Amino acid sequence: MDQEPGSPQNPRGAHELPRCYRHPERETGIRCTRCERPICTECMISASVGFQCPECVRTGSGTGHSPGASMPRTLAGGAVASDPRLVTKVLVGLNAAVFLLTLVLGDQLVHRLTLIGGAYDPQLRDVVGVAADGEWYRLVTSVFLHQEIWHIFFNMLLLWWLGGPLEQALGRVRFLALYLVSGFAGSALTYLIAAPQQGSLGASGAVYGLFGATVVLMRRMRQDLRPVVVLLAINLVITFVAPGIAWEAHVGGLVAGAAIAYGMVHAPSGRKRVPVQFATCALVLLVATGVVVGRTMALT
Repeated sequence: MDQEPGSPQNPRGAHELPRCYRHPERETGIRCTRCERPICTECMISASVGFQCPECVRTGSGTGHSPGASMPRTLAGGAVASDPRLVTKVLVGLNAAVFLLTLVLGDQLVHRLTLIGGAYDPQLRDVVGVAADGEWYRLVTSVFLHQEIWHIFFNMLLLWWLGGPLEQALGRVRFLALYLVSGFAGSALTYLIAAPQQGSLGASGAVYGLFGATVVLMRRMRQDLRPVVVLLAINLVITFVAPGIAWEAHVGGLVAGAAIAYGMVHAPSGRKRVPVQFATCALVLLVATGVVVGRTMALT
C-alpha cells in the first residue's frame, strides 16, 4: 500500500542529506572524522582515517591534537631544539663580554656592578649598595661579573659541562629560568648573611644551581650519581676552606637549583605540567625576594 507524503513510514525531508558547513547549498554524506561536521568533496581532506575539514587540519596538523602536541619534547616538557647548547653558549659569551669590559673600563665598572649591601666607596666617592642607595640591580649584575681570570675560567668551565646536558633535558626557557633564579637566590643569601660592606661577584651561585639541578635530574633518570656528587663535594670543600669565597652564594644557588629542578622534572604530565613548573620557579623567586626585602628593611 502506498503511503501519503509525511506519513510515519515516509517522513517529510527524510531523503535530504546534511549540508556542508562551509557551503550550505551543497548536500553531502561525508563528515569530518574529528569535529563530525558535514563537509563536501571540495572541503574534505584525506587523513590517516577518513576525511577532515580544513579547520581541523589547519589547527591540528591532521593529528587530532594541537600543533604543539605533535612537537618532540624534552624530559621536562620543553621543545627539543636543533642546538641544545644555544642558551649555554649565550650565557658563556655574556659572562666573557662583561669580563672583557672590566679589563677595558677598569675597577670603576666592577665597583658599580658588584653586590654590596651598603658601604662608602672612595673610588666613586659615594655611599653605594642595595640597602644604602636602593641599587637592587646589583643582585643580578654581580652574577655576570668576574675580576680574576681563574675565577671566570672555572665558572665558565662548569657552566659548559653542566649547562649543555641540563639545557637539553629541560629546554631553553626552563634552563634559562633555572640559571637566573638560582643566581638571584645566591645573591639573596649573600645579601642576608654577609656583612653589608662585603662585596661579592661571580656566576658561582648560578653554577651551583646547575649542580643542584644536575643531581636532581640524574636521580630522576636513575643514572650514576657518584661522578657529579664527587665533583660537587670537591667544590664545596674548596668553598668553605679557601679564603675570599662567598659561600653564601654557593649554598643559596645550590638549594634554589635543586628545588627548581625537582619541580620541573617531577611535575605531572599534561596541562598541569607548565603551571606546576611556573609555580615552582615563582615560589623560589618569591622567597629570595622576601629575603632581600627583609634584609633591606633591617639595614635601613
